[in-house]
Amino acid sequence: MKIGITCYPTYGGSGAVATELGIALAGRGHEVHFISYEQPFRLPHFLPRVYFHEVSIGSYPLFEYPPYDLALAVRMHDVALAHGLDLLHVHYAIPHATSAWIAKEMLREQGRRLPVVTTLHGTDITIVGQDHSYRAITHFSIEKSDRITAVSQWLKDETIRAFGCECPVEVIPNFVDPAIFDRARYGDALRQELGGGRPILMHISNFRPVKRVRDVVQVFARVRPHVEAVLVMVGDGPDRQAAEEEARTLGVAADVRFLGKIDAVAPLLAAADVYVFPSESESFGLSALEALACGVPVVAARVGGVPEVVRDGVTGALLPLGDVEGMARAVRTFLEPARWREASAAAAADARARFATADVVARYEGIYAEALARAR
Repeated sequence: MKIGITCYPTYGGSGAVATELGIALAGRGHEVHFISYEQPFRLPHFLPRVYFHEVSIGSYPLFEYPPYDLALAVRMHDVALAHGLDLLHVHYAIPHATSAWIAKEMLREQGRRLPVVTTLHGTDITIVGQDHSYRAITHFSIEKSDRITAVSQWLKDETIRAFGCECPVEVIPNFVDPAIFDRARYGDALRQELGGGRPILMHISNFRPVKRVRDVVQVFARVRPHVEAVLVMVGDGPDRQAAEEEARTLGVAADVRFLGKIDAVAPLLAAADVYVFPSESESFGLSALEALACGVPVVAARVGGVPEVVRDGVTGALLPLGDVEGMARAVRTFLEPARWREASAAAAADARARFATADVVARYEGIYAEALARAR
């Protein structure tokens, strides 16, 4: 198949999943065309059967805000015509599904059928989509898609509750490449560099308020008097300064490493002992899955789709939102050698059994085939 994929190219779960999906599809023989305003951050400069098409947004004095959604629709239309795309797969409801519908209608007027598959990732439904300014167009765009998928059962239920959608929504979870996120693949050099032989707690995010990065530091501050550990914070964003200040206030700054944005996180996760994930809202939790695949137990807040990823008491621990004391106790438990070995083995095995790339990508191929059959 020739597949067009549109996603947000910047840091975030939806862009990462869409990019990895495109790479995996190309590896299975499909031709993949990414269409966005910037090359996705996880996309290498060249891969066989993978192409990138940049959206050009014209400037005009009348437009206070350049209409990206319209420029995207035109680019989708042009790429579909020029390269004979079989379908569009858009990640995040708006504006991507909206633009895809416009492109689809433009092509229909020219006698071309272009099915649209929309994958919902979370905030496109829980925050943006339910804002009064966007609610109606979000609902419309979902209903006009040929197939809808959601990354968790929780998100599917939330979509139906919020929008009363009559169209079927299929749950296809995020996935992880077991060959990349494999603890055995990486040596101890990075672990020694980061922790000097001490246990390593880790957190990776875009440091937005929803990620509660100050909670991560507070959990570590409660672990540190009992275990001589270090905390590694990967990523950047609006709350990084607050997290750094929290570390100084709690007297643990000397043992906290802020690494900033790093694309290749698998080697870092393979060096970690426990992953701390106290977010207040997660439709899935991709970074948690990547940690589990690397044999890292996850201590998280019991919110959204996280319980579908982390098996409480087996591959990690789920605590009430904001329970930093409980999370600290859970971290200390998983740092006990025998308990860590048990949970680490279970985490890696479970991630491979339920979320391996090949299995999940095959389910998307099935969705594509159904959408194409209906279009014909």
